[in-house]
Amino acid sequence: MWWFQQGLSFLPVALVVWSAASFIFSYITAIILHHVDPFVPYISDTGTIPPERCLFGIMLNISAFMGMATMYVRYKQVHALNPEKSKITKLNKIGLTLGLMSCFGLCIIANFQKCILYYIHVIGACLTFGVGAVYMLVQTILSYLMQPEIHSKDIFWIRLTVLLWCSSSIVSMFISSVILYSGLYGTNLVQKLHWDPQEKGYTAHIISTVSEWSLAFSFLSFFLTYIRDFQKISLRAVVSLHGQTLYNTPQSFMTDEQTLLVAGSI
Repeated sequence: MWWFQQGLSFLPVALVVWSAASFIFSYITAIILHHVDPFVPYISDTGTIPPERCLFGIMLNISAFMGMATMYVRYKQVHALNPEKSKITKLNKIGLTLGLMSCFGLCIIANFQKCILYYIHVIGACLTFGVGAVYMLVQTILSYLMQPEIHSKDIFWIRLTVLLWCSSSIVSMFISSVILYSGLYGTNLVQKLHWDPQEKGYTAHIISTVSEWSLAFSFLSFFLTYIRDFQKISLRAVVSLHGQTLYNTPQSFMTDEQTLLVAGSI
């Protein structure tokens, strides 16, 4: 059995691989069609113009649903391991709520493009990355509280490192974006898809785009830390039959019918 076939570890693996593919495929398509510059465009810019917009949207929607599934399984795992610890239980519920909000934000990003509905797109980005960063913080705290009995110290330090990576990317992106869109370098920059290195504001633009890509991959790296935990989870379905047929037959009628059949057989 391969490592990604153990337990439910395929969930975070599929989430990371699919999400990375959604970024890369839309980027390659946008580059081939000359819709964006090859050197580090915004991720959202690679999903602005058809046909890459269609590809970007549908793949990110699927990523959002896989993210919801991964976060729910993580919630159930922590709940099962710590059923009597109220502090961990509360944090676990908060983490699930934040995670679902972050996935909803990803759906907004996928379906409301930056160049068309900018402010709604920004709200989606804030939910995805802002609330998502808080979700990562909660999970890191949970990892700290569950060590060393349930979690090793190594996984806590790995998640803390990824959280710091994510936080630094958010700060860098926020500062560079505020400078870029402050009006010092012109107006209507939101619609701008092609940049000349000689233009004013190009440095701030590059810092902002690099920070965005860094932020996205910090999120994907955080979910990679779930693989070892999910290898210890199995999923099974228990089927319970409440009748011998698939018809919605009244119970009294069934009883009478069975009585007649028995009497007839005797």
